[in-house]
Amino acid sequence: MAVNTVGTGLEERWRDILSVHARTMSEIERVLHPHGLGASDFEVLDILATESPRESDQCRVQSLVGRVHLSQSALSRLIGRLEKEGLAERSMCEEDRRGVWVSLTRKGRELHSEVLPLQREVLAKMLDG
Repeated sequence: MAVNTVGTGLEERWRDILSVHARTMSEIERVLHPHGLGASDFEVLDILATESPRESDQCRVQSLVGRVHLSQSALSRLIGRLEKEGLAERSMCEEDRRGVWVSLTRKGRELHSEVLPLQREVLAKMLDG
């Protein structure tokens, strides 16, 4: 059986992408760990801080599902952990009882501001260098 060599370049590029992703996530995890956060925790904080710049702003949990690479149940558990740590708050949507809102607390915004430069520094080092 002949081996298809046409896809070899694509496969190598794909493996390179996976390798860069794995190394970058590992480094992000390393720098955020002393602050009690993982990479996925930071992603949720970062999206909430960006989407909801004021403390009173809220974001629908459903809108986060497609933006973080977690299942809906894993995202719900992550938000539960952030809530337990006092970094986020959940509330029910008045217009749609199935909907859930999430927002950052002051503590969550402060932690995000503190670790944002660390995460961005890792991205610059791993992706630009």
